[in-house]
Amino acid sequence: MLEACDLQGVLNALATDPDIDLVLLDLHMPGSQGLSGLATLRGQYPAVAVLVVSAHDEPHVVRRVLDHGAAGFIPKSANPNEISEAVHAVLNCDNWLPPNLARGVAALPSTPADADLAARLARLTDQQYRVLALLAEGLLNKQIADRLGIQERTVKAHATAIFEKLGVRNRTQAGVLLHMLDLGEPGASAAASGARMNSQLSDVR
Repeated sequence: MLEACDLQGVLNALATDPDIDLVLLDLHMPGSQGLSGLATLRGQYPAVAVLVVSAHDEPHVVRRVLDHGAAGFIPKSANPNEISEAVHAVLNCDNWLPPNLARGVAALPSTPADADLAARLARLTDQQYRVLALLAEGLLNKQIADRLGIQERTVKAHATAIFEKLGVRNRTQAGVLLHMLDLGEPGASAAASGARMNSQLSDVR
């Protein structure tokens, strides 16, 4: 079993070990804000199953996690037996939720905005997703080029392709789209979360 202290460490491990089949991802580990870490893993390594681990276990949050491609969800309160059950289920190509959450999550419909965003992000290449993340941080093309070790014109070409694939017109709209991966405060209502997501999505179309 490999361990990583931040999202970049997870990505480095996946890049160097093609035999990894499963990642247990803490939503709040350094470098993984909201659903951004999950979206990164699903976009760059779609063949690797992801089990999300979080204390942020409201049913509407778990619904969003599943809509963005996680194979299951493990609350931080889970006991060792539940963790083992979850891992074995996902390695056997099944999905897994704790029994006390499964019924509440099943009663919630998928959020169209999440499904749409996940589909858009899945169209990006690994490098395009990296560029998008840096655009969302407000970095200029030259700064992105320096950070990734590529030429500025290459960044511009990636940005053009990103805007086309995401259906946005500029870096501001691309950043808004990526920030839709943020999670609300614990206890926020599903209705409020869904309304905010749908509003943001309509703003960038």
